[in-house]
Amino acid sequence: MAEHPTQQQPSALKVMVIDDSKTIRRTAETLLRNVGCEVITAVDGFDALAKITDHHPGIIFVDIMMPRLDGYQTCALIKNNSAFKATPVILLSSRDGLFDKAKGRIVGSDQFLTKPFSKEELLGAIQAHVPGFAAVQPHQAH
Repeated sequence: MAEHPTQQQPSALKVMVIDDSKTIRRTAETLLRNVGCEVITAVDGFDALAKITDHHPGIIFVDIMMPRLDGYQTCALIKNNSAFKATPVILLSSRDGLFDKAKGRIVGSDQFLTKPFSKEELLGAIQAHVPGFAAVQPHQAH
């Protein structure tokens, strides 16, 4: 008999969340872990670039407004790297103007999410860009 067949599978989707806000990183990490994802977090673009090479995430969420290397620059660097250009990059921003969205498309982002985002928006973005992703439903008694 298997003791815990619903524990994180070795093939869990690796999701990277890059944001200088600890609150956003923790919120996204909790939501994603609860549905069976492996989560890698980074505080800025420089931190993220080293971790991307080590962990090869299946999808990357990156905040636009960050110190040192912003989300646009981080996205452009990921998309210009032949090893990672196919990795979906979702930009996160508290601003949702046309200029921000257009600039996101120019640097190669796959989608734009406005903060604060819901669990449904976060999972919807993954489902839209990662074929075969199915969120594990947490066992809740209500």
